[in-house]
Amino acid sequence: MKIGVARCSTLDQRLDLQIRALTDAGCEKIFEDRMTGSRLDRPGLQEAIAHLRQGDTLVVWKLDRLGRSVRGLVTLVAELEALGVEFKSLTEAIDTSTPGGRLFFHILAAMGQMERELIQERTKAGLEAARRRGRVGGRKRKMTASKVESAIKLLQAGTAPKEVASSLGISVPTLYRWVPAGTRT
Repeated sequence: MKIGVARCSTLDQRLDLQIRALTDAGCEKIFEDRMTGSRLDRPGLQEAIAHLRQGDTLVVWKLDRLGRSVRGLVTLVAELEALGVEFKSLTEAIDTSTPGGRLFFHILAAMGQMERELIQERTKAGLEAARRRGRVGGRKRKMTASKVESAIKLLQAGTAPKEVASSLGISVPTLYRWVPAGTRT
């Protein structure tokens, strides 16, 4: 029996392409995960493994859908081998039932881990470069210096905090966060 595993990293991503490819490949059961590939304790993957029996094949659309670390992938495939289960990746044409397929698996697993580490490096470098330019991550602040100044003047004039917040398009807690208690009166 062929059992498929489909995975995406976030809830807003779709699995249609993977599921269609796994179905076309003859998978009788397909399990899904919507979380990072760096963890192998994903519920869908664990459920798929629980369904596998000797002679079955675990199928994924692409190797990085199974996992992102060499150690994790190698350990998982070794566990499958101990159960008498083969592994196939459709996109890379990996088939661990052959010596060449096992070699190709190890090479691509290493490349997948390297790709993940390079993405992390580039992200960190980009964030650091942005910080050096004075940019701060996250969404744009609603409060500007002029809005804070206006809020202080309105509060000192006796305008209710709820009205001040409403006129500035912010919530009362945001107003209180930006306007210290001593400057309100």
